[in-house]
Amino acid sequence: MSVLWLVVLTVVFAVLQAVLFRLNNYKRMTYERRFSAESAYEGDKVELIERIQNEKRLPVPWLRAESRIPKAIAFEKEKLDAHEVSGGLYHKSIFYLSPMSRITRHHEVTLKRRGVYDAGSVALTAGDLFSIVRGERQLETDCRIVVYPRILSDDELPDPAHRWLGDAVVKRWIMPDPFLVNGIRDYRAGDSVRDVHWRASARTGELRVKVRDFTSDPRAMVILNVQTSAQQWADVGLQDEETVEQAIRIAATICVRALRFGMDAGFATNACLQGMMGSGEGILIPSKGGNAQKDRLLDAMAKMLLHRELNFHTFLNGLTDLHGEDILILSFYDSDEIREEMRRLEANGNHASLLLMKRGVSA
Repeated sequence: MSVLWLVVLTVVFAVLQAVLFRLNNYKRMTYERRFSAESAYEGDKVELIERIQNEKRLPVPWLRAESRIPKAIAFEKEKLDAHEVSGGLYHKSIFYLSPMSRITRHHEVTLKRRGVYDAGSVALTAGDLFSIVRGERQLETDCRIVVYPRILSDDELPDPAHRWLGDAVVKRWIMPDPFLVNGIRDYRAGDSVRDVHWRASARTGELRVKVRDFTSDPRAMVILNVQTSAQQWADVGLQDEETVEQAIRIAATICVRALRFGMDAGFATNACLQGMMGSGEGILIPSKGGNAQKDRLLDAMAKMLLHRELNFHTFLNGLTDLHGEDILILSFYDSDEIREEMRRLEANGNHASLLLMKRGVSA
């Protein structure tokens, strides 16, 4: 008879504790997760931080937090006692919470690829001592990180890009600016027809030309063509993705170095930002200087999709507001249409250069 009562009491206890924990597990309990930085560079290591707090006098026997992790976020350790990563895609943490307690866990991760990543959606499952009942909740946390393109070293940056950047830094200090006019003088042999001041020439009856002033405000505009061929339509092919990613790294490196040298820097591409696919608009960040511009450029490069939103020569044709820029075009192919648009940009007072990228060349 005593055995029967023991069984009955055990069952009653199991049922009561199951009901008790089912009703109270999520009361006065909070779960948070975040990255240790809002932004970082491709290849950097950051921490994914989990913090859970139980502010009641009743323990939480066990709680499991599960989430889907983007492939671009790699955990340094695949499995620990209370932490598991399955196939590099699913992350699971298991907690025991005593009364009035708080647990903080730091998971080191490597950011393997440029982009914007959200790991804030978490499925929580809490149970009782015997796992008779389980309560589940879906939680959205503010766990997002922007991953900038990796900035290349001197050895990784192509020689033509090195030369172009060096010329852009020096050239603006020794060459006249087409938009700064300091006066008018008589025409001399060798003067460009573009410098003729037609109104003054008509008034005096003799050819007069504009005297250009010099500028100490150099501006670099990097324009990236995400098409790997003139025939490419829409998304970049899987076989070319890493090649285009390397071109983005080159563009980011040039812009960051130009800003470091005191130049204004801008970026444009016929790709589109996340959420803008199908808009028919590319990306244009006008040239400016300063740290805020650096963040603006890198943020746009992090958020750009490998999707051809516009044919490249059509995109170039729409850049009608560029004046006085040193333009470097990064493209995987050359064409008569591109050359024609480069001549139009130069006629508008810019200097345009083309750097041909090689397909199949990656980091």
